[in-house]
Amino acid sequence: MKRRTLLAALATPGLALAQEPVLRIIIPFPPGGPADTIARLLERPLRASLGQAVVLDYRSGAGGVVGMEAVARARPDGHTVGLGSTGALVIAPHIMPRMPYDPLRDLAAVSEVLAVPQLLAVPAAFPARDVAALVAMARAAPGSIAYASAGIGSSLHLAAELFRQKAGITITHVPYRGAAPAITDLVAGRVQMMLGDVTGLLPQVQGGALRALGITAAARFSGLPDVPTIAEAGIEGVISDTFYGVLAPAGVPAGRLSALAAALRAALAEPDTRAALAGQGGNIIGSTPEDFATRLRVSSARWAEVVQAGQIRME
Repeated sequence: MKRRTLLAALATPGLALAQEPVLRIIIPFPPGGPADTIARLLERPLRASLGQAVVLDYRSGAGGVVGMEAVARARPDGHTVGLGSTGALVIAPHIMPRMPYDPLRDLAAVSEVLAVPQLLAVPAAFPARDVAALVAMARAAPGSIAYASAGIGSSLHLAAELFRQKAGITITHVPYRGAAPAITDLVAGRVQMMLGDVTGLLPQVQGGALRALGITAAARFSGLPDVPTIAEAGIEGVISDTFYGVLAPAGVPAGRLSALAAALRAALAEPDTRAALAGQGGNIIGSTPEDFATRLRVSSARWAEVVQAGQIRME
């Protein structure tokens, strides 16, 4: 009887699929944000590619650290992964006094999915029309220009700190609980500048509420072709982005990591998925586990230097 039941299951695709373990994707941020949007766009094509049910599990807190800790502590069977981002993976380890996991040791890279550069933006009424004028104002009155971020240690904070260091200026940090309230105050003119993800700032720039002075990428953004890179604007070395990638607990077999990465690349290759992700204002990646692991190591070392130079700490 057991043999007949097994044969029936194999002959019935729906029943066979039901026997497969579920792929749980931990999202370390609340619903409605960029990570949630990316995960929802990948859910259907991943389900089709892997032949598994996909469940999104939201574990927000501490800028993504709570969720990624849950990934690090999960059973390393390849059926639990997390959609991590820059802050919890390559910045938090250098600023948090008690980091609950080591991203490079306790997590296994699967694939980088999307990398979103930042725009340097100011309110539309702000007198500086370009990066040079902004820098001149900051040098003439050190500390008088306040910049908003999504919180201490966020990728937006570190991008602005990198800009500050490379420009050799003194500006005042005003951290917020997330990018949305920071953008609200920037539009209102309560702060004078922000380096924010293209995704969040683009609608306000296109609507005329904000002016984009530069972009933290090696090339111009196709959606704003008249906005120079910050290097073109005269400040070299300000390359920054918020990246999103899939990671598993350390110890997952290499074959399973490669299979997950291949499924992600297949999902990212679907025209509808690519078009929707392109609307997030980023570069679609789809890297191998090895390439993503290298990206994590290089980015971690780079942000460690910025944190040390800026003496940034999270109390």
